[in-house]
Amino acid sequence: YRYNAPLHIKGTFLAAHLIKELRAKYGIRNLRVRTGDKVRVIRGQYAGREGKVERVDVKTTKVFVSKVEFVKKDGATKVPYPIDPSNLIIVEFDTTDKRRAELLKGLAEKASKKTK
Repeated sequence: YRYNAPLHIKGTFLAAHLIKELRAKYGIRNLRVRTGDKVRVIRGQYAGREGKVERVDVKTTKVFVSKVEFVKKDGATKVPYPIDPSNLIIVEFDTTDKRRAELLKGLAEKASKKTK
């Protein structure tokens, strides 16, 4: 199903968990990863590395993060390493997009009302 799903459905598979501070602030557990978000790799050979999301491939449901790249056999070429979003945790959002900034602002207000 995941392989043959249409792209508007595959986009929902690109969600990653949030760190505890963001989870408490916005009252949500996960959100779709977007270019510019700061993420931390939590599984695999690159676990612990942080970087900005350079590219999100919806078709293959992979995320490419800066500072996460492997060296090819020739030793000269570095290639970005594709990571599944389930192996990432969002550390900081990119709020340059007005629509996303408004969404996050609304979520923060809703979460603060729940805690009161």
